[in-house]
Amino acid sequence: MRILAGDIGGTKTSLAVFEVEGLDLRPLAQELYASGKHASLNEILRGFMASQDGDCEYACFGIAGPVQDQTCDATNLPWRVDAQSLASQLGFDRVWLLNDLEANAWGIGALQDEDFCVLDAGSPTASGNASIISAGTGLGEAGLFWDGSRYRPFASEGGHADFAPGSDLEIDLLNYLRRRHDHVSWERVVSGMGLVNIFGFLCEYRRAQAAPWLDEEMRSGDAAAAISRAALAGRCPISGEALDLFVHLYGVEAGNQALKLMATGGVFIGGGIAPKILERLKEPAFMQAFRAKGRMESLMREMPVKVILNDQTALYGPALYAAEILSRNSG
Repeated sequence: MRILAGDIGGTKTSLAVFEVEGLDLRPLAQELYASGKHASLNEILRGFMASQDGDCEYACFGIAGPVQDQTCDATNLPWRVDAQSLASQLGFDRVWLLNDLEANAWGIGALQDEDFCVLDAGSPTASGNASIISAGTGLGEAGLFWDGSRYRPFASEGGHADFAPGSDLEIDLLNYLRRRHDHVSWERVVSGMGLVNIFGFLCEYRRAQAAPWLDEEMRSGDAAAAISRAALAGRCPISGEALDLFVHLYGVEAGNQALKLMATGGVFIGGGIAPKILERLKEPAFMQAFRAKGRMESLMREMPVKVILNDQTALYGPALYAAEILSRNSG
């Protein structure tokens, strides 16, 4: 069957048409759009469909935001997306909406060993629930419930839970952010915007200023990417400290989520940031922060932790979800 799948994020929207057979996905067409340059998902879909040969009867989209009753107000976009409205306006027989991290969780089933970087192998007999956490434009989280025979992904908005500092420096970071935001969530520190926030805080805390070249790169492009590049190249001490704190906090929150879900079957680190800072994630700091749960440290050591390297995972998921629903209904 042919399914139009979409990964709808605050920065970019990726669309693809897949021929689906079981867990096998064959891409027939794919395009990438800058989300902020378009007034709605409807507008993007019309342009994509007009440029493609052939029609799809079904579509499924993973969207960065809470999905309720098949509608979603995107968290980092001024878009309201309604599945029934999209179906009627664009001629689909059926449209489904998923939270973007739930979609990512569905996509894991299509991945191979080479699509992961193992940070910690965990227990050789690991089994049970799993979790996925993804820092990108925002911070997404989802779970995979193990029912005894298969994984059943489910959505979460855990990235918007309260940020909890664990050191004097992090308390100062919280106070810095509280002066700027009514609510300080984990997304405010573990995401692209989070890295920028941490950098801004450290500049104030250290009474330092960004070098002119870095300030220009931050203002003219992706500020988080500029900070990350400067850190990885060793060109800016404050950027380096910011990335180190970001990696630590990423590990802390990945561990928090894994502990709450009893993710003894595995922890997946997704999103666009992790592959770009993979060498830092491989260093001890990330896993040390992940495991540092007091009396639960031995439990954390049993959990396999992997970084997802395949940037198509969030597109695979909606296609697999729709295919399963259709197969179930036809059966």
